[in-house]
Order: sequence, then structure tokens, then C-alpha cells
Amino acid sequence: MVEKPTFLTREGLDKLRKELEELRTEGRLRIARNIRSAKEGGDIMENAAYDEAKVQQALLEWRISTLERILASAVVIDEVAPSDQVVLGSWVTIQGEDKEPETFRIVGSAEADPVKGLISNESPLGKALLGHRVGDEVRVKTPGGLRHIAILDICHDR
Repeated sequence: MVEKPTFLTREGLDKLRKELEELRTEGRLRIARNIRSAKEGGDIMENAAYDEAKVQQALLEWRISTLERILASAVVIDEVAPSDQVVLGSWVTIQGEDKEPETFRIVGSAEADPVKGLISNESPLGKALLGHRVGDEVRVKTPGGLRHIAILDICHDR
């Protein structure tokens, strides 16, 4: 099965590469020390510390595998060509009904973090904004109902 592309900003790509390197080196060493220490505690059949260390090892290897898959299909989006439309990598200032203006960057799902202003292109809001221009009013289906959002500004670099 062909992996779909994972859209990342340059910063997001660098962050994931750094995390992967840390997990492959310091993370694996830390887990190995924990397993060795737990084994020294006696019978591993009834050793909660050993069981916990093995669970942590499985989680670490799962995260490494996930990061490797993400990075193998990564497409960098931060070199956005100037456009008057919202595209991946755009910073978009919007204003909803009776709300203060908010600014978000449209990024791939692997990098999304709404608290930091990074919304996924696959989220309802991200999907609704893509392809629109300043002045457009966009309707977004949310769990709370239909929202009307005005696009106030589009910026392609910060």
C-alpha cells in the first residue's frame, strides 16, 4: 500500500527528525538500562518494574516506527509560492460570528496543534479554508453546528 504524503513545515520536519534521533539513541539506552536494572531485581516473572520497562520499550519502538513512516512520506510545505488563496502552509486570519479574530497556519495532520495555532488541512476548518481568498465567507460544519467564518488575511511567510 502506498503511503499518502505527510505534509510538514520545515520546522516540523526538523522537530520530528530530532525526536527520532533522540529516541533511537538516548531513548533506547534509557529503556535498556531500565530493563537491565529490573532484571537485577530478581525473578522477572513477578517483577512489576520489568513488566513496566517492557511496556515502555514497546511504546518507544511504536513511536520510532511511526516517526519513520511519517518522515518517509514527508513533503515540505513551508516554501509556499505567493498566492491570494489559502494553501498548505498559509497563515490565515479569520473571524467567526461574535468572536475575536484568530490566526492559524494550515499544516499537515502530523504537525497539527490547535493550541499553538497549527490546524490540519484535514480538519473541518482547514478543509473549509483551503482555496478561499481574503473577503470570502466560509461555512464550517462543527460538532456545535454550522459556523460562518470570514477570511480577513492570508500570509505565506512569517
